[in-house]
Amino acid sequence: MPRQPNASATTPQDDAFVARLLHWFDGHGRHDLPWQHPRSPYRVWLSEIMLQQTQVATVIGYFHAFLADFPTLPALAAADNDAVMARWAGLGYYARARNLHAAAKRCVAEHGGELPRDFDALHALPGIGRSTAGAILSQAWNDPFAILDGNVKRVLTRYHGIEGFPGLPAVEKQLWALAQAHVAHVPGGRMADYTQAQMDLGATVCTRSRPACVICPLQDGCVARRDGLAAQLPTPKPSKALPEREAVALLLRDGQGRTLLQKRPDTGIWAQLWTLPQADSGSALQDWFDSHIDGSLEDAEELPGLQHTFSHYRLHLQVLSRRVNGLRMAAPSLRWVTDDERAALGLPAPIRKLLDGAAPAAPKKRSPAKSRNRD
Repeated sequence: MPRQPNASATTPQDDAFVARLLHWFDGHGRHDLPWQHPRSPYRVWLSEIMLQQTQVATVIGYFHAFLADFPTLPALAAADNDAVMARWAGLGYYARARNLHAAAKRCVAEHGGELPRDFDALHALPGIGRSTAGAILSQAWNDPFAILDGNVKRVLTRYHGIEGFPGLPAVEKQLWALAQAHVAHVPGGRMADYTQAQMDLGATVCTRSRPACVICPLQDGCVARRDGLAAQLPTPKPSKALPEREAVALLLRDGQGRTLLQKRPDTGIWAQLWTLPQADSGSALQDWFDSHIDGSLEDAEELPGLQHTFSHYRLHLQVLSRRVNGLRMAAPSLRWVTDDERAALGLPAPIRKLLDGAAPAAPKKRSPAKSRNRD
């Protein structure tokens, strides 16, 4: 049996929190999500990873497609890395896919091809944090473990009137204690429902902006509702300007119309994805071109720039295009691909959009050496 979490002392108000939330969920919660039918550890795990930083409406299509290719955990573990990344492409936050694949391999090697029903073993797998481990255990096996995702943080912060940015360790510790205290009052066999109820309430009623307090089942005991603090809680993260960076990429096609793609390293942005050859500056890209390609970049055409926002900076990507004769220096990380072959490879969404012809064509001549250096 899994290790039981510790629960701090609770009050009668906590009993009302759980009871009212479950009553609301029975009539208004989401009961028809694809990972709920059938509800298996593998399907729950996959959904929890996909739902990190991503809304339910976006995840559903990816969830079905991913399961069609990798219906079981052993099938995922045995899959080729490019196949996994290709199926994840467009969902973003690609470290999730790499960790998912690595965790599946470890489950095959260490846990008989199954997710372990043990908190410590589950938490030790790549990509599974404390809240995700609790979500898997509570939803797959109805085990009494708390979760603390963004929705739950928002609900608990408002209900208990907790001030301070929830990402701060001291505030998060307080929220974990409250989350565990509530779990102690969940009736047997209803942990899966309770876990889903918290997420549903935060996603549909206790939303980030314009919370629907008048229809909230918890309004009678909510401190934020009582004190008029719903708009101020949770305390926002101190604002910080997002850094701006620049880079230059090459869209190279050969005489057969194939595109040259380069596989990114195992770490960094777009890790393990196939993308266009890229450098931080025009001069660095010119050096790369001179060592790998027969021809010159003097008459390269400049395509409209791409902009992509990562969690920690905004990238402005200048794209230069030209037709070339071939590679001077072959490398495992370089590959000529046809348009049809691209579908089987994992490409970042903005690069796939560019190659699919979505970017407007308004090229002009420009030497890459004139582009600005990236910070």
